[in-house]
Amino acid sequence: MAKTLKQQLAEVNEYEREPIPASALKSSGSFIGMYAGEHTAGTEYVIGPLFVAHGVGAADLVGGLLVGNFLAVLSWAFLCAPIATKVRLTLYYQLEKICGINLTRIYNLVNGLMFCFLAGSMIAVSATAIGIPFNFPMPKLTDMYPTSIGWVLTVFAVGTVITLVAILGYERIARFANVAAPWMIGVFLASALAVLPELGVTSPGDFWGVAKSVIWTGIPLEGQDKFTFWHVMFFAWFCNMAMHIGMADMSILRYAKKWTHGFTSASGMFVGHFLAWMASGILYAVYLQKNTGEFAPGPVSFYAAGFAGAACVVIAGWTTANPTIYRAGLAIQAMMPKTTTWKVTLVVGLVTTIAACFPALVMRLLDFVALYGLILMPMGAIIFADFYLAKRIGFLPDYAWRAGTEFNIAAALTWTLTLAFCLGLNMFAGVEIFFLGLPGWFVAIILYVALSKSLQRKILTEAAV
Repeated sequence: MAKTLKQQLAEVNEYEREPIPASALKSSGSFIGMYAGEHTAGTEYVIGPLFVAHGVGAADLVGGLLVGNFLAVLSWAFLCAPIATKVRLTLYYQLEKICGINLTRIYNLVNGLMFCFLAGSMIAVSATAIGIPFNFPMPKLTDMYPTSIGWVLTVFAVGTVITLVAILGYERIARFANVAAPWMIGVFLASALAVLPELGVTSPGDFWGVAKSVIWTGIPLEGQDKFTFWHVMFFAWFCNMAMHIGMADMSILRYAKKWTHGFTSASGMFVGHFLAWMASGILYAVYLQKNTGEFAPGPVSFYAAGFAGAACVVIAGWTTANPTIYRAGLAIQAMMPKTTTWKVTLVVGLVTTIAACFPALVMRLLDFVALYGLILMPMGAIIFADFYLAKRIGFLPDYAWRAGTEFNIAAALTWTLTLAFCLGLNMFAGVEIFFLGLPGWFVAIILYVALSKSLQRKILTEAAV
């Protein structure tokens, strides 16, 4: 007899406060599909066009994407995955052992809200396709607030489905992504190829000349800043900063049989963040030639590939929003360990859906993605320093757990001072947000090591005696 939804939810066990057992470990195929699905997604329909709008040159785009995505894969493989497969704990429980439950609660709240907003932007992208048959006014990328009741109802319909998949746990999310990813990749590429003749590409030899003169011209649209190779490279590397050097994907990669499964992130980086960003840029270039009004991912993809294109936008939004809501649910659930994960995820899904009603999440996606990664990054640096440097340099790993404290002052100061340093670079040195993550990570490592040794001096001295 088939199990009811209630029975299935009761059986979901995400091992929130214990290591993953060997029986629950996943092979590399599970992660290849998940990363390909998550990163060939709704964001790609927005980020690709924004590079066009900011006047990235064709050579700068290709070079920046190749280097930046390669560095992102290395960050997953060599920084996040080895720690995840060693401790096999969620990011949130690992932070609790290091930082103490009270500081972790603050982090979890910030983390959960950031993930909600990111997932909300993907629900909004999907809604632009769902709303095509109903012909209600699509919000423009310059709109801040909901534009019609039809838009709100569509967003809530999409949010309900996505939340349902997310509350069923990681296994359902991975299965959904594995099924959807190959088809989505095909539609992305087919849509771009279908419209190339409208840009003047009639043979493969025409592409690069058209790419430089029509698509990625190096000239920004009116009112947009000029982006260079360095903007593209650092954005490609750090658009998922929270996931790799910020260690959020510990919660995902703890299921991996081996640390080398971190290399499976390449399926997302080079299929999604390379090919899909280029494909959506091509679609946007066609839109600019037609000059037909606002850019909405659903209608543009529908123009290029019909109902398959619109369906791709819907599912692309889902495959990003599903694991993102899952991560947000784990973050908030860690604050309330006695509450079941699926109930927390249900509430998180509601918050996310409400946020999705506001088109501003899509309008400023590049800045938001860079900001949320930057805010969460220092805690990833703390985990890295605690795991690799504590015993070598001479301070206690898992300090809060060992010392019985609920608030690790060294970690709190590291988080605060690192963000203050990055803010200072931005305000007084004019360093753009895309470039703050790298120096910020090294500052966070140095601060946590120095502060931990200083604040733990008494404990370490007593232990030595």
